[in-house]
Amino acid sequence: MKKILIKNAELINEGKIFKSDLFIKGDIIDTIAEELYPEDDSVQVIDATGKLLIPGIIDDQVHFREPGLTHKGTIASESRAAVAGGITTFIEMPNTVPQATTQALLEDKFAVASEASYANYSFMFGGTNDNLEELLKTDPKKVAAIKLFLGSSTGNMLVDNEDVLKEIFSSTKMLIAVHCEDEHTIRENLAKAKAQYGDDIPIEKHAEIRSEEACYISSSKAIALAKETGARLHVFHLSTAKETALFRNDIPLEEKQITAEVCTHHLWFDDSYYKEKGTLIKWNPAVKSEKDNEGLWKALLDDRIDVIATDHAPHTAEEKAQVYTKAPSGGPLVQHTLQAMIACHKQGKISLEKLVEKMCHNPAKLFDIEKRGYLKEGYFADLVLVDMDTQYTVNKENILYKCGWSPFEGTTFDSAVSHTFINGHLIYNQGAFDDTIKGKRLTFNR
Repeated sequence: MKKILIKNAELINEGKIFKSDLFIKGDIIDTIAEELYPEDDSVQVIDATGKLLIPGIIDDQVHFREPGLTHKGTIASESRAAVAGGITTFIEMPNTVPQATTQALLEDKFAVASEASYANYSFMFGGTNDNLEELLKTDPKKVAAIKLFLGSSTGNMLVDNEDVLKEIFSSTKMLIAVHCEDEHTIRENLAKAKAQYGDDIPIEKHAEIRSEEACYISSSKAIALAKETGARLHVFHLSTAKETALFRNDIPLEEKQITAEVCTHHLWFDDSYYKEKGTLIKWNPAVKSEKDNEGLWKALLDDRIDVIATDHAPHTAEEKAQVYTKAPSGGPLVQHTLQAMIACHKQGKISLEKLVEKMCHNPAKLFDIEKRGYLKEGYFADLVLVDMDTQYTVNKENILYKCGWSPFEGTTFDSAVSHTFINGHLIYNQGAFDDTIKGKRLTFNR
């Protein structure tokens, strides 16, 4: 049984920062105490003096592109980048090729991950207008959630039949995660823009096409339906200040039936970046105004928004370089999101305690993930050591995504992940990977 003793770290857990040692035995955190010593010569000792020790990040929304889109990324390539960025657990979306809209296709993805994933994993089952019977077979103890696209998606994953939506919301007790943009509004806005510009629409118009109105119409309808049916609803990637008023902060997270997420790119970028970054920061929902950015930060800090995630969605550089109407939306973020949020901390925008709450604790609570997301004795040893004083500039040579680019290229961060542990195994050690170690399938306390 592998034994590792981490000495002299600054631990962040449940709103506190404190100096302590932590002892890992096998895949579990065995002991957390101020002064621990190796019990015998078999114990590997890591001196973490000057480093932060946090629970592994749980990213509740990624697109790792396997199966069917593996020229953009694979479960292996993107989970490898994730652990280098301190993400030890991910939940992946169903819009692959084929889409995970049957139980058999969903289990095919789990089978791939069991052989290939560096990080712990789960997948969402994809709802459509015509697969309710299959959807209801989803095992809540083994699958993270149901995913519904209420704005445009590939294939048949746009759920735009209101009767079907109500039936899904009424029929399942599983968490329903939703992408909220009103398709009718977007199509009208896009038609107007194409009439003026043709296909080469200025990227600055993206936030007008996928507008505040499109987001608010859709998210407010989903929330109203959840209240009517009693469904457990999680709204992905809020992008507008207006939407934040739809969510509560007067009750604990454990009591919320309706929760919300914000993504790194909506906290970091605003529409002033389109001139520099172009379609590299074309996301759905769109990056919007500075006022929206400020509103999202406010809602995150006052707990109307519960989780920070990435919506990691790689495309090749060639795909992104196309004209507006052909350039796909999405970008790679898992390797750099922790560093970006620590940079925001150093700018005074968020405390380290709150950062850990939103990226580690709350995803575990929200999805009822078993024994992860905290530094607790008896929990799985998913851990990240962070050097807060190492400068690191993102460039082509150190980007690990299969697509080979990042919206953060050229950015210098003042922190770096030095070690990542998955289930007690030191999988990432100062730039070197243990390629023999694989993550585990998540289980849920439901």
